[in-house]
Amino acid sequence: MTHRSGVRDVVVYNWPQYAAGLCAAAVLAALSGRLPYPLRTLARAGSAAAVGLLTSATVASWHVYDRSGLYDYDWLDTLLPQTPSEYLVVGTGLDEASDPLAARWPASRQLTVDLYDPAVMTEGSVRRARRRVPPPPHALPGRPDTLPVPRAGVDAVFLIFAAHELRQAEDRERLFDECARVLRPGGRLILVEHLRDSRNTAVFGPGAWHFLPRAEWFRLAAHAGLRPAAEHRIAGLVTALAFTRGPA
Repeated sequence: MTHRSGVRDVVVYNWPQYAAGLCAAAVLAALSGRLPYPLRTLARAGSAAAVGLLTSATVASWHVYDRSGLYDYDWLDTLLPQTPSEYLVVGTGLDEASDPLAARWPASRQLTVDLYDPAVMTEGSVRRARRRVPPPPHALPGRPDTLPVPRAGVDAVFLIFAAHELRQAEDRERLFDECARVLRPGGRLILVEHLRDSRNTAVFGPGAWHFLPRAEWFRLAAHAGLRPAAEHRIAGLVTALAFTRGPA
């Protein structure tokens, strides 16, 4: 059965952040009655801000993961002009794309590579997500600089909420170089991410700094010799980008 993370899963994966935010709000609210007027106002404002950010992040997650068309993958029609005969799904700990893509294209050959490295990807949310949703049994291990796929071996590469987990710019550059290597001429890299932009910052607050700016993804594509091909916004907060490899 295909697992699709919803707002409950988001809370489970990130429960320490939720707990810290609620504790901070409770402490500030409790202290506000004992503080002099100027500090009392600041404490109450801080408590309200903490609760407000937790609420907005939760509602935004519900909107994106439970209510939008993110998981139906119909938005791919605007990014991929043709059904790929062979394609690669790259994961970095939580792979929820392989199963729905396999169901969407049953006649296509799917390759799956798992880049998860516990020594590098140390965030607890990734570990918890991975325990809840193990990688598919056919996934091959890989590294950002070594995808076990032949040169020009696939028509499309999918990075679905995966590439931002590579926190070092050098690792992201190596991954995009590898994606360009394995793509056939005219093939497309499909990148799906939250962006560090005004919309995501407004609802996720400081949590939006876990995302990367739009300019970084375009820089990485240009570094790998990939050209922008198409773009689609999902639920107002998720951006799907297609980059293409030119002729050999």
